[in-house]
Amino acid sequence: MTLRIGNASGFYGDRFDAMREMLSGGELDVLTGDYLAELTMLILGRDRLKDPAAGYARTFLRQLEECLGLAHERSVKIVTNAGGLNPAGLADAVRALAGRLGIPVRVAHVEGDDLTAAHPGALAAHAYLGGFGIAECLTAGADIVVTGRVTDAALVTGPAAAHFGWSPTQYDRLAGAVVAGHVLECGTQATGGNYSFFAEGDVRRPGFPLAEIHEDGSCVVTKHPGTGGFVDVGTVTAQLLYETGGARYAGPDVTARLDTVRLSQDGPDRVRIEGVRGEAPPPTLKVGLNKLGGFRNEVTFVLTGLDVEAKAALVREQLGDALAKSPPADVRWELVRTDRPDADTEETASALLRLVVRDPDQAVVGRALSGAAIELALASYPGFHVVAPPGKGAPYGVFEDVYVAQAAVGHTAVLPDGTRLSVIPAQDTRELDAVPAPPLPEPLPAGPTRRAPLGLVAGARSGDKGGNANVGVWARTDEAWRWLAHELTADRFRELLPESGGLTVVRHLLPSLRALNFVVEGILGEGVASQARFDPQAKALGEWLRSRHLDIPEALL
Repeated sequence: MTLRIGNASGFYGDRFDAMREMLSGGELDVLTGDYLAELTMLILGRDRLKDPAAGYARTFLRQLEECLGLAHERSVKIVTNAGGLNPAGLADAVRALAGRLGIPVRVAHVEGDDLTAAHPGALAAHAYLGGFGIAECLTAGADIVVTGRVTDAALVTGPAAAHFGWSPTQYDRLAGAVVAGHVLECGTQATGGNYSFFAEGDVRRPGFPLAEIHEDGSCVVTKHPGTGGFVDVGTVTAQLLYETGGARYAGPDVTARLDTVRLSQDGPDRVRIEGVRGEAPPPTLKVGLNKLGGFRNEVTFVLTGLDVEAKAALVREQLGDALAKSPPADVRWELVRTDRPDADTEETASALLRLVVRDPDQAVVGRALSGAAIELALASYPGFHVVAPPGKGAPYGVFEDVYVAQAAVGHTAVLPDGTRLSVIPAQDTRELDAVPAPPLPEPLPAGPTRRAPLGLVAGARSGDKGGNANVGVWARTDEAWRWLAHELTADRFRELLPESGGLTVVRHLLPSLRALNFVVEGILGEGVASQARFDPQAKALGEWLRSRHLDIPEALL
């Protein structure tokens, strides 16, 4: 007995046509849509300030208007976290839509994640719920289940638990579904999107992924026939490492052991995932706090031709004097040397000097900065111009995670008939601790080396979790793994990425995936919404690492 679960959204703003593509492209039992991220919760929180009836992903409703009849005709259940901060509001809107279209559907929703009232000063505070509220809704006959903040994997664990009748303590099965859900949650990242070795297939329009889940928790990740992209052990490995940390991947229902995952190619565009072990979940739930941090403004000066360093020093000194009259709380300068000597275009002869300021007072970063910057137009370095004039200053958000007892959260399934069912929190729990480091593989024998980019022998994928970033690095062969595990230590990581030099870098080994996972603490400041660095979500941190040169054994090249 197999349950086919597909994904049609990896974020709020993903491909609009994906829902129709997934419903019409092949067989499915359940279609999921993940619309929430840390930044999305902040955006929805600001929407709700303007309109208390808002707070959900409106794109989902527009997609459903085109596809509800198709889903009903094909008997495909839809499970989505598009409810955001207002799952009850979205559920009502879906019922109204179905009524206008004349399509009989049973709609349920999950709530209880909203803890904003308990966290004064937060724009949105939401606990990450598990999948058993979704399971209760589906068991009660729901065709569409709308949730607020649940873990991304819960969109898969809930339908699987309902379909197979899993109990809350069948940890290995649940852990297998968590891994499947983690692979699916970011959509086309599992089918060649954002993939280090993207040139190995046609990824111009990757198809969305689906998982064929079995009763024992194992699965096969694949995609609909004829869709773009590709699914292989590498694409699945990359997504498994995305936004994770150590061997224990904790969630509200189960802690999945990533060090037990076994991957194998099961045919073209088919990867089998098996062997996943699970443990009791932690006694606490993560709560994401989104707050307004203040106001932010920026201006990017273009420095062309000769004397780039001197030009940068001049404008810094000039603006420094202006800003000293009412100094912002945070001032950051960054000189990006995109220029080349003797360049044959003006653009390639130019460097960028970026100024970012932050302050609780909008006036300090608004007119004060824009006026000072524009007044330099005829009074600064030769060739003065900016990428765009500075604005009046925009609000920015900060993210923080805290933890509360599972029993402190009122996880509730609101069934299609309106019955409210309390979801019992996990009864057996286990404090989360680190897995002892596994033994290193035998090192490669000594031999000649060549200075070359790391990316010739390893893939990488990176992402954000609050203020931290993770960089997953994996080898494609056993021999490359033997070298990588010894060569790429935390200290070598810091050498290759100097930005991490003064930060805590924790290395985790996952030998069954031939992978290392690095967690860089604090590199993203107060989270993506604070835009503390050039790449605020650390999406390209892994590709930067792959571009760095090391002495690599010639036998691997």
